[in-house]
Amino acid sequence: MVRKANIVEVEGLAGGKGKAYVNHIISKEELMGHGRMYAKVVLPPGSSVGWHQHLKETEPYYILKGEADFIDNDKSVTKVGPGDCCIIEVGQYHSIENNSDSDVEFMALIYNETGVLS
Repeated sequence: MVRKANIVEVEGLAGGKGKAYVNHIISKEELMGHGRMYAKVVLPPGSSVGWHQHLKETEPYYILKGEADFIDNDKSVTKVGPGDCCIIEVGQYHSIENNSDSDVEFMALIYNETGVLS
């Protein structure tokens, strides 16, 4: 099966600033209860994903393009770029801001806290 792009424009993603473009790759139903989102997110200059928490789930970001400021659970800020993976543990808060002059693109996967695999 081949799926065409499903890009949704979101104003103030998770309480952030500006617009974000979320390209949903796998639907919540296709994740079969293991998570609720797998998407490529594009943040134009000046946009951000707001400070938010994931309870009983996590959401790592894998940076594909551009540079951003990742705000970790302890509110420390780290510059991230292509190839960096922002690890968010279950229950932690996080945010990401595009304070540059070009788009930032990253993969985001929201998946559920699970037990030991057998």
